[in-house]
Amino acid sequence: MTDAPPVLEIRGLHKAYACLEVLKGIDLLARQGEVVSLIGSSGSGKSTLLRCANLLEDSQKGEILFCEEPVRWHGNGHARRPADPKQVTRIRTNLSMVFQSFNLWSHLTILQNVMEAPVHVLKRDPGEVEAAARGYLDKVGIGDKADAWPAQLSGGQQQRAAIARALAMEPRALLFDEPTSALDPELEQEVIRVIKALAAEGRTMVIVTHDMNLARDVSDHVVFLHQGLIEEQGPPDRLFGAPRSERLRGFLSAVAA
Repeated sequence: MTDAPPVLEIRGLHKAYACLEVLKGIDLLARQGEVVSLIGSSGSGKSTLLRCANLLEDSQKGEILFCEEPVRWHGNGHARRPADPKQVTRIRTNLSMVFQSFNLWSHLTILQNVMEAPVHVLKRDPGEVEAAARGYLDKVGIGDKADAWPAQLSGGQQQRAAIARALAMEPRALLFDEPTSALDPELEQEVIRVIKALAAEGRTMVIVTHDMNLARDVSDHVVFLHQGLIEEQGPPDRLFGAPRSERLRGFLSAVAA
């Protein structure tokens, strides 16, 4: 794994909203085929880091590299913006994001939701996209729901449809932002099984999660954020089995209670 090329690399990233500094100099590396989980208390900067990585949020300082290609910027500080819209589109389509709130289009069937971006953004052949989309829906276990509307599906089924939609872009990496936190325990397990299967396939993933069992089971590397900084990181066996930081020990005790 250590010899695999990096898909996503972040160096010294800073992000602030007005005077509130959320990320205070973050370094992160996700290599090809690696699963990196981000854990930490609410407000520690996990989701903001993920959104900055996918260029959904503008950062004020630091580097973001996709497959060793640096994002090009113009301006400084709060005026800093990506300089090349085509580069932004290319990176976003290769770092498919799965959100906590599903974000399915209610006026489209599940199949149409999965096909929408590959057809209209990537300009792929609709027939080929449909065949691939049905395959991804089968992969996540809802192939029989292709013609249903989002409102007809359970929360777990909607989240699996969102994962199929992300896979349909055939991205270099998947970014998950608390993919199970909006679900009740039974439906949560449906989604966790899909994520574990994707990890077993060797897909590159960065996962923001409150589920310590998920982080322990699927991760190659776990990062614990505290107040906008990386407090501790390492392989899951060590981080969960022998945490060095008092803050991490306190966090793990709190979430286990």
